[in-house]
Amino acid sequence: MSPGDGNDDDLYGGTGQTRTRLPDGGQGDVYGGAARRPARSSSRSLITVVGVVVLLIAAIAFANRGGDESSSGSGDSKKPGASATAATGTKPVASGFAHDKQGAQSAAANYAVALGSAEMFDKSRRHAIVDSVYAPDVAADRQASLDKVYAQEAFLSSIGLNNDGSAPSGSTFVSRIIPVGTKTTKFAGDSATVDIWYSSLFGLAGTDTKNPVSESWFTNTYELRWTGGDWRVTDFQQKDGPVPVGRDQRASTADDMAKAVEQYGGFTYAR
Repeated sequence: MSPGDGNDDDLYGGTGQTRTRLPDGGQGDVYGGAARRPARSSSRSLITVVGVVVLLIAAIAFANRGGDESSSGSGDSKKPGASATAATGTKPVASGFAHDKQGAQSAAANYAVALGSAEMFDKSRRHAIVDSVYAPDVAADRQASLDKVYAQEAFLSSIGLNNDGSAPSGSTFVSRIIPVGTKTTKFAGDSATVDIWYSSLFGLAGTDTKNPVSESWFTNTYELRWTGGDWRVTDFQQKDGPVPVGRDQRASTADDMAKAVEQYGGFTYAR
């Protein structure tokens, strides 16, 4: 397709034009140490969960924006480099997006998943992801900002991780973004602005954790530029919601949540 082609997709895929590919059997329950919405949950537990999510968003967004304001997410990969944004199969999606509106949306969705993944807490993998996602002229600055944030022991401790970014023994760290829909709000051939609405899972699946896996909803706005024959991120902003009404579902046990994370590999190919 030519740069001007592509669908003027409605936000969040309301018309069915935005297609999100999810693995079969995706988990809908969220581990919270007890029922997701217990009849008499303590206000202290609620404040703790909310505080952890807000802190993560603020810290990662501060880093991704080069030290400005807030942003975050979730996903999972096995190796750095191209595979950091590769699908479960063999086709890599770290490059080769179409030079049109849908290609820009595909790039934004896949990059959001990679930037919000648990791998961002590993320095070498984080560097590989940032180098493959950001435009070359901004990648170095983002690397420095991210390294500064992820090296803060107070930050890692507040979300229940060890000083090296690993999960405590007996716990499984979860950080994943699940794209729901995308929309191109601006398109000018070699530049595009894309909104992505997504759900985020973040926390620790562990019997004694004080930071259980919780769910939150956000919309990121990505500024993209066509450079080197592909779309790359130059900047982004984040806002809360839209947030759907939650259902009263019984939360899974720590063991079930940990097994689900291990058995259901995080997808990185959307749209």
